[in-house]
Amino acid sequence: MTVGSAPPLWSGRFRATTVGLYFLSALFAFESFAVATVMPVVGHEFGALSSYALAFAAPIATSVFAICVAGVWIDRAGPGPALYSGVAVFAAGLIGVAAAPGIDVFLAGRAVQGFGSGLAGVALYVLVAVAYPETFRARVFTVLTSAWVLPALIGPPVAGGLADAVGWRWVFAIAPLPAVVAAVALTPARRRAPPSDDLPRTAPPLRWAAAAAVAVLAVGVAGQREVAGWPLLLAVAVAGVCWSVPRLVPIGTWRFAAGLPAVLSARSLTGAAFFGAEVYVPLALVQFHGFTPAHAGMFLTVSALAWFAGSWIAAHVSALSDAAVRVRWGTATVAVGIGASATVLRPEVWPAVALVGWSVAGLGIGMVFSSASVLLLDYSPPERTGTNSAAMQVNDAAAQSVWLCSGTVLFAASAAATWGFAAMFAGAAVVAAGAYAAATRITASSSMP
Repeated sequence: MTVGSAPPLWSGRFRATTVGLYFLSALFAFESFAVATVMPVVGHEFGALSSYALAFAAPIATSVFAICVAGVWIDRAGPGPALYSGVAVFAAGLIGVAAAPGIDVFLAGRAVQGFGSGLAGVALYVLVAVAYPETFRARVFTVLTSAWVLPALIGPPVAGGLADAVGWRWVFAIAPLPAVVAAVALTPARRRAPPSDDLPRTAPPLRWAAAAAVAVLAVGVAGQREVAGWPLLLAVAVAGVCWSVPRLVPIGTWRFAAGLPAVLSARSLTGAAFFGAEVYVPLALVQFHGFTPAHAGMFLTVSALAWFAGSWIAAHVSALSDAAVRVRWGTATVAVGIGASATVLRPEVWPAVALVGWSVAGLGIGMVFSSASVLLLDYSPPERTGTNSAAMQVNDAAAQSVWLCSGTVLFAASAAATWGFAAMFAGAAVVAAGAYAAATRITASSSMP
């Protein structure tokens, strides 16, 4: 795959598809940021702060199962049924959440939301493969990345404003209509993706998907340390992830086998490293430099912009036309950026040093995620695009859940001492180094079969 000149993605026959991809991705992003903003209000209203963790863990778990369902379904029937079913289920979940009379219905609605977003998320990846020429893919993934930037900037204040003005329920109630409109805009692309008569014989049994979903849910709940016997639950849950997820991804993924398995490993470990450090950057700024939470949160806004910049560079800089090279550079950049960001633990070091470091990390993950997505499609024959896309997303969810929750437990044991912060940054840097090791096993895109 090479990065070259191409007609505008926002005009001609690509306009409707690009608009649909952008707005549906942006809607998923907005809901992700919005629920984090209004969840404290919901918890207080229902008197159920003990269920706080489930509001986030439940949709992740159901999305894991839905992703696996979508992969096989799409390879057999094309992306259309999974896309439209996913949007419909996502919208139904939103309506259920908005109308919830209590926490039980609220959590059920969140779980339904997760299932819908899992179905639609895989379909969006496959639509990129069928709707655009190969040389467009890096630019399209830049569009998908940009769809998360605006919600990152305006999602929390808009959601908070809606909750204050008309109530938190409207944060969820207004979303179904734009979701349906965005899905309709993708109709032309869906029609260019005929069903396949060749169902992959290696499609993983759904029992492993169900086991992975339960294990990821248990990891999220145990990681909050609010249930009796949580250490045992966490240990069993992590073992469950390690037992089930390798059966849902290409053979050799967890040992960095050359080719597609290495692509999945590099992307998943990069995400785990980045998000594993991101959790502690604002907290360190507050604790060691006296920042307010709002000012500390600006660091995350800067990293979101850097993420987009990394994706843009991957798509437009001709010197980085080989996606395999971009993944290697990106993983190394994330490791360096996390290391530089650890200076935030030293009160005598100017916080701008950490800001630059975290921006470098954001630049690196932007390069890795978009480039790994391009490589995934390059490696996948048409009849396996859905299955492989699902494998990538499941592996991402597993790696990030296990690392985040394990890190949370270790950090809690430190009682927020300096050594606890240092352990989190050091661990994230080691995970990023593992991502680089996986990246070196990726075949150059020019030599792919």
